Formats: sequence, C-alpha cells, structure tokens
Amino acid sequence: MMYLIYNFILTGLAPLWVPWMWLRARKRGEQPNWSERQGNYEKSLPVKEKGKKRIWVHAVSVGEVIAAKPFLEELRKQSPQAEIVLSVTTSSGHQTAREKLTGLFDHLIYFPIDLARFQLRGVQRVRPDVIAVMETELWYNFLWAADVFDVPVFMVNARSSDRAFRRSMKFRWFFAETLALVKEVLAQSEHDAERFRALGAPRVRVLGNTKFDEAAGVSPTDSAHWKEELQLDDRPVVVVGSTRSELEVQLVVDALAPFAGKIQVIHAPRHLETAPELVACALKTNFQVGLRSKKERADYLVLDSYGELGSVYSVADLVIIGGGFDTLGGQNIIQPLALGKPVLHGPNMFNFREVAAQSVDARASLICADAEALTAAVKELLESPEKRAEMGARATELVARNVGASRRYAQEVTQELNAS
Repeated sequence: MMYLIYNFILTGLAPLWVPWMWLRARKRGEQPNWSERQGNYEKSLPVKEKGKKRIWVHAVSVGEVIAAKPFLEELRKQSPQAEIVLSVTTSSGHQTAREKLTGLFDHLIYFPIDLARFQLRGVQRVRPDVIAVMETELWYNFLWAADVFDVPVFMVNARSSDRAFRRSMKFRWFFAETLALVKEVLAQSEHDAERFRALGAPRVRVLGNTKFDEAAGVSPTDSAHWKEELQLDDRPVVVVGSTRSELEVQLVVDALAPFAGKIQVIHAPRHLETAPELVACALKTNFQVGLRSKKERADYLVLDSYGELGSVYSVADLVIIGGGFDTLGGQNIIQPLALGKPVLHGPNMFNFREVAAQSVDARASLICADAEALTAAVKELLESPEKRAEMGARATELVARNVGASRRYAQEVTQELNAS
C-alpha cells in the first residue's frame, strides 16, 4: 500500500518537482549526468564480475562526500578486495569526490531520481552486496528497490536536524514504514538516535560522528603551503567558513570592517554561486577584495573554490563559522577545532547542537549573538595570543576524545559484506 501511495503522489506532483529540480541544477556551473540520474549506468559502470563483492556508498553533496572520506578510507583497509561504488546527487558533490577522494572508490555515479523504474534499473546494474547511506538520505523507492534485490541498507553517520525532525514527525506513518526497510540506523549521537526511534526506526545504535575523523586527518603543517599559495603576510588571519544568507554575510562583514588594514580575511560562502554578492558587500568596506578563483592577492579574499576550506583553516589565527548567526542551524565547526583554532559562531547551531554544546562547554568556542558581539570577540582574541592558544588546546583535546567512528561504521558494513 505504501508503495502505491508514495508513487501516486510522486507522479502527481511531477509537474512541480521536475522543473524545480532542473532549474536548481541549471544554477550550477557543472550539470549532472541526467542519464545516470535515470539509473542508466551502462556506459559508466561495468557489469559486476562473478565472485566480486560491491559496496554502494551514497553521499548527497559536498558535506556528505567530505564526511564520507574517513569512512571510505576504513572500508578500503577492512575490505580491500571489494569494489566501492560511490553515488552523489549534486554536480558539486561529484566534483568534490573526483578531486578529494581519489583512490577511495572504484566507480563514481549519480544517484537515480527516486522513481521506481529508475531505482530498480540502478540497483539492478550496480548489484551491491551492501549499501551504506550517509547521514539523512531516506528515499523510499531506493530502499524498496534494495529490498527487492535483498540488499541490506545501513544509514551511516545518521543525524536528524530540528527542522527535518519536526517535518518528519508530521508524516511519522510514512517514515516508520520507510525506516523499516533499513537494516540498521547507525547514528552520530544519542540525541539523533532518539529521534530516529521516535520516527519508528526498529533498529538504532550510536557509533559517533565521522566528521571528527575527517577533521583529524587534516595536517596542521598545511599552513606553510597555504600561506604561500594565498600570498599571506604576517598580519593575523581570520577565516570565515560557510556563511549562508545575506543577513550572515552582512553581519560578518560589518563585524570585521573595523579591522581593515590590520588583518587578512579569507571568507568562504556556503554556496559558491553567492560569491558575487559577498564580493559586493565586502567592497563597501576599506578592505581590498579579491577572488581565489582568479588567484588574486587581497586583504579580503573570497574563497570561491570547492574543497579547500578544510585545509585553509590551518592558516587561521581564529575562525568564524556561519549558519548560526541567522536561523539556519549552523555549519560544521569540527574542522577548525581539530586544527586547534579558536572558533566564533552564532547562537543558532541546532543542526550541530551536540558538537557546538561540547565545544562551548570545553571553552574551545564562543557564541556571538550579533555583529557587535562578534567584533568584540575578534578584538579580544586578536589582542590575546594566550587566550587563542588556550582555546586551541581545548579544541584539539575535544576532537581527540571523539575520533574512531569511521572505523566502527566500516566494521559494521564489512561484517555484513562478509556474511553475504
């Protein structure tokens, strides 16, 4: 019955979601492979060899791809003979996988649109022995197709944001039946696990957050390379990561404006297509503004590039993380913490609630409610190398206490693979 209801609604709403999906993709520089998005992998994926085992790992976009890196590394160690098929949904995720995950997968494909015939075609071609879905991807027809072919599915590094949970609870009957198709939900935290149980997931365990492992893998020695690459001088460096709205951009630029000439800023917007708006905003200050994509040297450098932010944090004297100054739920603060950087962020970190709370409790990060508070915090930290060092030490200790999740996730998948 659920299959009929879901596909009836999906088909009926096609005149709305098909144009929306196409227009959204058109805004990106690189277009997805629409044939692969229909499950057509004849040209991109060879037929599975007899006796060979395959693991299908699905990561939606850039964030999930980066979070999957340490998990894929562990899979390579624990299942060296298995083929790994990595799927993504967005072209930005595809580009990041090609550039940052070299050697960690055997085949890279686009995930099928969640229509039954596309998913059946895709699963039939991939023929995985086990599927690992990163974080929050729950597509009914994909899970149904996996069930048709008797393929066990694990949710890995699973999490549920406040917004997603509220929406999902309104349709608990649907998510309960969807989650019943998952062999096990392996969650980041007990808070996430409780939410999946509330949604009706029958099998849930907590194994930790792979983002700690990913962040711990970035070397602090990258700083010398990036200082030269970005043409930085001896003035303090403030790295701004993942601002997500006009409000946040304006707030951060206003907060940093009093330091023009005294500091160097590297500012990475969450969505690269918003870089022109960020440049326009920064040009209203006394900063000299430039673009990373043009290899420009500037006091206020806009990092309009994929996959570099995690390493660029290594040059920072302090880091400002977006997503929490507006009511957007925050962004990942683990990467700069792992590099021993003091972090400033807004109060609305509900999508990263536990990590943010741990960091604030450990006095490795500070909450800044508005531009004035952010200016004051930046001033205090720039004037106190000792406080920056203390916060940085607490940050690395916090990350060290939380590593190891990727190994545990890989063990679960490998165990299932060996049993198949």
